[in-house]
Amino acid sequence: MLISIDHGNKQVKTIHHAPFTSGLVCSEVQPFGGETLTYQGRYYTLTDQRIPYRRDKTEDERFFVLTLFAIAYELEAASFYGAGPVRVQLAVGLPPAHYGAQQKRFAEYFLNRGTVSFTLHDRQYEILIDEVSCYPQSYAAAITVFQTLQNSPRALIIDIGGFTVDYLLLRNGEGDLNVCDSLENGVILLYNRIKSRVAAEQDLLLDEAEIDAILLGRDSGQSDAVLQIVRHQAREFVSDLLSSLRERMLELKSGKVIFTGGGAVLLRQQIEASDKVREPVFIEDIAANGRGYQLLYQAERMGGNHGR
Repeated sequence: MLISIDHGNKQVKTIHHAPFTSGLVCSEVQPFGGETLTYQGRYYTLTDQRIPYRRDKTEDERFFVLTLFAIAYELEAASFYGAGPVRVQLAVGLPPAHYGAQQKRFAEYFLNRGTVSFTLHDRQYEILIDEVSCYPQSYAAAITVFQTLQNSPRALIIDIGGFTVDYLLLRNGEGDLNVCDSLENGVILLYNRIKSRVAAEQDLLLDEAEIDAILLGRDSGQSDAVLQIVRHQAREFVSDLLSSLRERMLELKSGKVIFTGGGAVLLRQQIEASDKVREPVFIEDIAANGRGYQLLYQAERMGGNHGR
């Protein structure tokens, strides 16, 4: 079974399951409540406290365990249980700037583990990850709207994630790798700015879920003073981000500028209100990268390219 997973620094996203925070707690004894997965005699529970940013996600087993959660959710969604180990082909991705240096190591991180057994929702799973294909983020998301971009002479893809903002220039639907990079300027930086300012001015410890609610216009239960701080910081963050892109000689007032990623959804109001982008276009599907990985994998197989 082909399973596409977008391993974000803030959230893990699959095609058929709601995103979940890239955070977990390990315990030697079975904890109470929560989404608990049992693997190699230990109990892993999902938490809203994300793993601190790491450039290399292969440093320890935590992102592998998060992958097991994602695989189980996708198997459940497909009612795919099968007799014996389920053979899994993974399609994953990395920020464009990290892709060349890390893609081989990231693929190998999931391979050569033999049959992996774990339990979730009182169901025993056995999987064998026998193939991993890795693709550049941003480009993968753009593939999902390829029909609208293939005849465009110039389209800039901006993927706002948890820790990185990735950009890639497309010319007539083809990626220009000379105009492709990742800035360590994602929404986690914004969260930290907001939390520090609210703590200093309002003596209040605000968490990321509450910040999300405010920026998405939901009922947060916070005072007007807190709302003003959050919205002001978001406006400044977007202004600084767009200025940083402009400093890199990226034109935002001509051609198509496509925003994707959870950060773009979160900051859509501030981006649309900015005068630095003439006509922003949003890919609202938060799983766009994952869908793109799947499409790229399938296109490779149709073309006879079976490289990892």
